[in-house]
Amino acid sequence: MSRILVVEDQPNLLRSVTQALSEAGFESQAAACLQEAQSALQSSVDLIILDVMLPDGSGLDWLRSLRQNGNRTLVLMLTARDSVDDRITGLETGADDYMVKPFALNELMARVRALLRRDTRQPATVLTVEDMTLDLLNRTVRRGGTELDLPQRQFELLAYLMKHPGETVSRQMIAEHVWKESSATWTNVIEVQVNQLRKKLHLEGLPPVLHTVRGHGYRIGGEA
Repeated sequence: MSRILVVEDQPNLLRSVTQALSEAGFESQAAACLQEAQSALQSSVDLIILDVMLPDGSGLDWLRSLRQNGNRTLVLMLTARDSVDDRITGLETGADDYMVKPFALNELMARVRALLRRDTRQPATVLTVEDMTLDLLNRTVRRGGTELDLPQRQFELLAYLMKHPGETVSRQMIAEHVWKESSATWTNVIEVQVNQLRKKLHLEGLPPVLHTVRGHGYRIGGEA
């Protein structure tokens, strides 16, 4: 089941859209501001329905930040602005589709289904987060132009984190996807590997890129 995040500050519209998504067979999550939206990205999302004007900032600026950090989640913009220039700005910022308010819910559902249906993005072979790139095919990592030598497990750990830029990844998720284990006994091993990886990613003159989210897990990219 596809999971869709709806970021909209108008309560009635937010409720109507999330209800329509649920009735259409999607799992939906509501966010009334960008702070709530950012928190929601701690879990995997297939598509974001994003309003442009939000109480704590611009949806376009937030989308631009997502794309710059390597987040490739599908985004459908909602806005009251209907000029051609506004639509072009939204699409060039990184939106995959653009709807002008007011709109019919059945058209929104049709566009959501169309976006998910034509999502033919191939898994990236080169991952980029901030000043760091990881080449999955050549198994190389560079930060700020410096090539880093990582053992296999740390390379796989970093690759998994970079596939979820800006998202908090729990130790349980790391154990299941990197170590292929579900046992809690791997917690200490993961912590040791993360600390070793953090030291290798720490280069003089560059800001920290691997963050610990106390009580929740770890995150690549974004502010500490």
